[in-house]
Amino acid sequence: MRMNVRHPLAPAGYAAVLGLVAVLVAVGLLVARKGLAFDAPVADGDDNGHFAQPAAAAEETAQAMRTAVRPGTPATASPAPAPASDGGQGTAAEAAPLPYVGTFFYTGQGAPDHGCTGTVVHSPRGDVVVTAAHCVHQGGFRTDLAFVPGYHDGTAPYGVWLPVSVDVDPAWADSQDPDHDVAYLRVRAAGPEAVRQPVERLTGAATPVFGAPREGAVRVLGYPNGEDAPVACAGRVEPEGDTQLRFPCPGLPNGTSGSPFLTDGGRLVGVLGGKDTGGDDEVSYSPYLGGAAERLYRRATGG
Repeated sequence: MRMNVRHPLAPAGYAAVLGLVAVLVAVGLLVARKGLAFDAPVADGDDNGHFAQPAAAAEETAQAMRTAVRPGTPATASPAPAPASDGGQGTAAEAAPLPYVGTFFYTGQGAPDHGCTGTVVHSPRGDVVVTAAHCVHQGGFRTDLAFVPGYHDGTAPYGVWLPVSVDVDPAWADSQDPDHDVAYLRVRAAGPEAVRQPVERLTGAATPVFGAPREGAVRVLGYPNGEDAPVACAGRVEPEGDTQLRFPCPGLPNGTSGSPFLTDGGRLVGVLGGKDTGGDDEVSYSPYLGGAAERLYRRATGG
């Protein structure tokens, strides 16, 4: 998981690990493998996997974010690796931010810090962000989220955005089915001085594509935990069974859960997550974005 959930351990290690876990929980340090602590503030949604963010929780998050980031200008663009077309695979390396790709901050456990990646996707209202479901729902919906598109060097060049609502598939909410590790958030700008226009108008957006070919050239871009710039990798995605996509690329570390799989022209065909909660340091995964992901998108956007 490019967020932070740990894989099961061999039985011989249980006793030692359980003791260590108890200590870590006690001091609030147990984190999921790609970025989130388990003792997070969460709330229940409805039976359909929909959650409306309470205004008070959003305001708390907005206040906390005042100390986490500062206003800034967009980073200077630099040439970015294009999706590979020759079948070769790259290694992730630092890259210039994309305006419509950003990081999630979590504010409910002390000093705000970022731990997952999200992408503004085109929608009728222009206010939708996609990420991995495990980034926003673990035993309940996170209530301490803030999204910062184009984040770099401690700055929020397009402002801070708070969830209005979050939608996951009931199969994820009920049993964390990795084939449904996708979430859509409607967002609004934070603060009394907030801009009165949707995020997509400021940042642009990726175009979500459902039922795309399971093989092809993509570029994956995401934010490692604790880093002030994204990393990117260009290569080839391939099928992992009927319900997952596999992307072999070393160097996509913790924090890159939720990162977009982008084809030429900014088309989004995957979201880093799914199998093994997104994979490991060598191979990443995405749920295949087919009919279920499209229905979830339509529900979230009202389209």
